[in-house]
Amino acid sequence: MDRQYHIFIAGAGGIARAAALMLAEFSEVIPRIFILNRNLANAREMAEWIKKGSSRSIQIECFELPENKIETDLKKALKKGDILLDCLPGSLAPEMAQLAKDFQMHYANLTEYVSETETIKKLAADAGTGFLLQTGLAPGYIDVLGNHLFQKFCEKFNVDKVDAIALKVGALTKHAVAPHYYGFTWSPVGVATEYLKDAVVIRNFKETSLASLSERASIIINGKTYEEDLTSGGAADLPQNLTGKVRSLDYKTLRFPGHYAWVDAQLKVIGDVPDNINALQEKMEATIPHIEEDQIILYASAEGMDHQGIRRKLEVSKRILPQKIGKYRLRAIQTTTAAPLLQSALILLEDSAKGVILQSKIETEKFLKGYFIKPVYGDVDL
Repeated sequence: MDRQYHIFIAGAGGIARAAALMLAEFSEVIPRIFILNRNLANAREMAEWIKKGSSRSIQIECFELPENKIETDLKKALKKGDILLDCLPGSLAPEMAQLAKDFQMHYANLTEYVSETETIKKLAADAGTGFLLQTGLAPGYIDVLGNHLFQKFCEKFNVDKVDAIALKVGALTKHAVAPHYYGFTWSPVGVATEYLKDAVVIRNFKETSLASLSERASIIINGKTYEEDLTSGGAADLPQNLTGKVRSLDYKTLRFPGHYAWVDAQLKVIGDVPDNINALQEKMEATIPHIEEDQIILYASAEGMDHQGIRRKLEVSKRILPQKIGKYRLRAIQTTTAAPLLQSALILLEDSAKGVILQSKIETEKFLKGYFIKPVYGDVDL
């Protein structure tokens, strides 16, 4: 960032902290950070954590995020804001987007929630600032990578359609034990939600929805075997944008073998209840530990026939481990989620975008070589 921006971060959890720390460490001109949180003490604790962990001096102000009326001091700060980075739970995304619109700020969020994204698309359609949605790891980076592979395949092999785009991501621990073969590295409610809400895909060149956890398969990535299955939200807007151009497109979550069978067993016990997401979350949290030492496994491919009728495939895979940022060692899920959020923020701030921008509209090459992306994800060589 080549000038000092006023950046609001909503939330005080792991991704919010990573985003603020990376802004401090990677920006050419360090922005002013404003932390918004329902619990002011948590916001202040985050501010101290950033100041202690950064190798550079950073200005941070904290505000309590009000339920209703916005107090004078916060209103004054919001009027100077350039962008709001929403790191709160997805259910609050429309409220945060409305706040950004009211104070004429750009807005970027992380949520994979489909209905909340549709709500924001409607409220931001006539906005004078840019709203870049679903900007994390999945949805987010993996969709830009998938779209990049589609474009490269068409360019390299002189075609305008492909047979398949495959997007796969796993936020995993380094070890997995029976019976669940899993450890939480991010939000339990997010995991339960993606397992139970429908997945949007392309089949036979048309956008459609399929039940999550309905297309299980094994895959070997860099010599290691994982299980993959459909989950919701990860494909972002690629199914809408690539309809008619791709025969089959889907997003699948990677897990260690045995995990999905355990989930199936829990869902059988839960049965057909109205609040099955909450019920699954409770079952998972009662048994599955939260683990700090994590890894991100991702894979994307584009496959089809070239103009001579020869079957071709382009593939990218990455394994990303925890990384030292400033004086802290951040988990892989933190850096891989925060980096695309910050790169998206840079797009909004530098291009003065207006209205809603979704993943398919991002200039892929520029993004994948971006200022915040490369230190975390490395290069994509095709």
